[in-house]
Amino acid sequence: MFAGQRGEALPATMTVSGVRREALRYGENPHQNAAFYTTSEKRYGIATATQVQGKALSYNNLNDTDAAFEAVAEFDKPSVVIVKHANPCGVASAETLETAWKAALKCDPVSAFGGIVALNRPLDEATAEQIATIFTEVIVAPDASEGAKAVLSRKKNLRLLLTGGVPSAVSEGLTFKSVAGGFLAQSRDAGEVTEADLRVVTKRAPTDAEMADLLFAFRVAKHVKSNAVIYAKDRATVGIGAGQMSRVDSARIAARKSLDAAEVAGETVALTQGSVAASDAFFPFADGLESVIAAGAIAVIQPGGSIRDQEVIDAADAAGIAMVFTGMRHFRH
Repeated sequence: MFAGQRGEALPATMTVSGVRREALRYGENPHQNAAFYTTSEKRYGIATATQVQGKALSYNNLNDTDAAFEAVAEFDKPSVVIVKHANPCGVASAETLETAWKAALKCDPVSAFGGIVALNRPLDEATAEQIATIFTEVIVAPDASEGAKAVLSRKKNLRLLLTGGVPSAVSEGLTFKSVAGGFLAQSRDAGEVTEADLRVVTKRAPTDAEMADLLFAFRVAKHVKSNAVIYAKDRATVGIGAGQMSRVDSARIAARKSLDAAEVAGETVALTQGSVAASDAFFPFADGLESVIAAGAIAVIQPGGSIRDQEVIDAADAAGIAMVFTGMRHFRH
């Protein structure tokens, strides 16, 4: 993939190379040229995928599919991630893929229309039947049963990609981003937070169930564009706020979308009521946390590290919620 000097991860001189796998119709927009290149990196994903059916993949399809599959690789249980414009709009883990699909879809059924669906288990027939009920651009999974393939064959334009495996969320590697006159290189965000890493900073500690949801939500936040605020309940997202300039706006947008999703589901209370919330970076002021509390969250996970941490902790204690610090942030730009 790249050639460096003296075995350094980020050497003084770096050459990046790839082999053109496919010329694409166009890039993000029709007036842009694009192609898909593969490197020597051995990582399950779009580069290892076999396309079983469907139209040719576009630049945006490939970008979103990669984002979705990298996100779903975070979870140990059967999980589903639905992505729209490189951001997850629904994520869930459950005992079966079918159950996870239904929970992920419930988070934001409007945005899921025309989205990318990623699974971390072989696609089964029952789950394929469920996914096929809405318009989906791409389904990506490590494998699929013959029954699932038969179900999806009725959707001629739907792309089914089988990767042969699931990548490790904690493996090392480099990522690149072009800038004028050069490129930026950094190590992959392989950071993982476990319960042992968390520091309870409020008077009330999270319950076991809350703790499981907090860790789940923080893993989702790793794959949501900053500023990111994630609400989750029972290992499923119930509100996602992504890519806002203000963390308060992310919290409010996620809460608003949660209320919209509840209305679609025929429920009268926002899905965020009784949820936990994750923030990809610290709350610089208490107002962001107060927005999360107003949405109904009862426990929060965030990196901590603000000069106003105590102000934020005091706001959490005043509301009687639990809060934990991770000591690790997950900015994603």
